[in-house]
Amino acid sequence: MNKIACFGELLLRFSPQMQGQWLEECVMPVYVGGAELNVAIALASWDQPVKFITAVPRNTLTSEIINGAHQKKIDTSGIHFSGNRIGLYYLPQGADLKNAGVIYDRLHSSFSELEPGQLDWETILTGVSWFHLSAINPALNKNLAMVCKEALEVAERKNIFISIDLNYREKLWQYGKTPLDIMPELVQHCNLVMGNIWAAEKMLGISHSMGDGADKLNYVEQSEKTSREIIKNFSRCEQVANTFRFNKNEGIDYYATLFQDNQLYVSEEKHVAKVVDRVGSGDCFMAGLIYGNNLSYSPQQTIDFAVLAAVSKLNIKGDATTLSVSAIKNLMHDK
Repeated sequence: MNKIACFGELLLRFSPQMQGQWLEECVMPVYVGGAELNVAIALASWDQPVKFITAVPRNTLTSEIINGAHQKKIDTSGIHFSGNRIGLYYLPQGADLKNAGVIYDRLHSSFSELEPGQLDWETILTGVSWFHLSAINPALNKNLAMVCKEALEVAERKNIFISIDLNYREKLWQYGKTPLDIMPELVQHCNLVMGNIWAAEKMLGISHSMGDGADKLNYVEQSEKTSREIIKNFSRCEQVANTFRFNKNEGIDYYATLFQDNQLYVSEEKHVAKVVDRVGSGDCFMAGLIYGNNLSYSPQQTIDFAVLAAVSKLNIKGDATTLSVSAIKNLMHDK
């Protein structure tokens, strides 16, 4: 079986317990992650052949991280060694990456300093049948946007199926370009677009008329309109997935849609009463979409599995899922 390749920055997340507790106890948990690595970890744990592509400095810390990836059965041959540091970010426990509380420390990281022509994409993508990346990469700087375009052009030429996650991080778009300046040119190469109606508006210019507090039926109808518009505007796109995640007291209500073959598939709505860790649920959803496609699930089976994977991640500490496929499927009848 050919490999799934995930391209993105390997990050360390520092997650302090606030109100001064981390200062008093001199403790701040550290998690290894990054959107594309989280996807790769999930797929590897579900016995899918997966390759992770990134850039890191050559030091003892990265050696330990790479050894950990090897133990998870992730192919690390696509890792490029350059630069001097791993990217970091700080997120208080319980906070969301879209929250104002996130602090990025990624300037001059090895990954952020990648330049066009530095990676041999022809070689790296040999034996790959699926290529995945996220909108976080081109948000970092102009060179990264060009590197992404370079990779996508090679992947398309090799007839590799391409997926993109339109995860929007406002704090990262700081180099004089907006998502609308960059993302349409990248999405034109993609076969599967995952995101939500709000990200599609910010990144692809596909507007919606949804206000706060709309009901599920209205959101689902808008997801179909957005999906049809994406497929109309981007000729290679075959599938569009939209997630809907709403805070409810200490928990979350979660459902999603998948538009494919001119039909909209809608998942059941799931409720998580109390969230353990918000980071990585969207990455787990993306991994679920890839997994379902790779195993030739029906579209309904694919979206249902992806939602279960995402919801189950909300109860797991850390950036990536630790659950097996069977453990996720056992949640099928839980509300």
